Amino acid sequence: LHFAPRRGFSYVDLVEGLRDGRLYALKRIVCHDKEDRHAALHEADMHGLFEHPNILRLEAHCLVEKGAKHEAWLLLPYVQGGTLWSEVEALRERGASMPERRVLRILQGICRGLHAIHSKGYAHRDLKPTNVLLDEDDRAVLMDLGSMNQARIEVNSSREAMAVQDWAAQRCTISYRAPELFSVPSQCVIDERTDVWSLGCVLYCMMFGEGPFDVIFQKGDSVALAVQSPVTLPPDSRYSAALRRLLSSMLTVDPQQRPHISDILEQLEGLEPAPAGQDTTQI
Repeated sequence: LHFAPRRGFSYVDLVEGLRDGRLYALKRIVCHDKEDRHAALHEADMHGLFEHPNILRLEAHCLVEKGAKHEAWLLLPYVQGGTLWSEVEALRERGASMPERRVLRILQGICRGLHAIHSKGYAHRDLKPTNVLLDEDDRAVLMDLGSMNQARIEVNSSREAMAVQDWAAQRCTISYRAPELFSVPSQCVIDERTDVWSLGCVLYCMMFGEGPFDVIFQKGDSVALAVQSPVTLPPDSRYSAALRRLLSSMLTVDPQQRPHISDILEQLEGLEPAPAGQDTTQI
């Protein structure tokens, strides 16, 4: 098992295309050594696997020498709506909450992006509100594919378990990290359902204004301990019982009992509001 650590940090510049006059985001990843360069090129390779409306596409990439260091330049489309996190923050500052119809629309986009990733045998591993962009039509676009790796990771020894655990500590944001990545058993299979846990945390954030473990992390308490207990949802009549049940299913501590993304997409179809003017009968 080999897991690349995340050491290089990055800047994002807004740039204009000379030929087309369009705006782009130029992500510049500082690479201190060969391992950093390998990690940055891995991110570019992951983008190259997908041509999907809910996954940010890579327009071009290159390595640039900067003295003793290198920078990996990733040219990405500029998505005008900003991140899901900035939208949640703006709503919270106004004392508003996201309507269920909008929650469902954004959630469906995230799920479709994840489904495309999982269908190719990969997992995102760092899904969080700052890694989801919203375009002007509220279409969710997944970004930051640098932590992506194979969906199924077989662990057969305590050494391998520790390697996975150390890698997750560096690459998977703590308050959105699945329980099975905090304390990896020496015999287990980690699969793509780590993303479903993170998706649950993102959905919780859309509904209640912050992730279920954000405050615990900010207070300096143990997130590793908190994620081992069932999450209690705040009492809130703004959202349907069906959406709350779907959220609870994503935040199932045991990964073997957690639904796959295809199950979630299926349930979402049933939750989608009916088009205007169409009467529905509940049976």
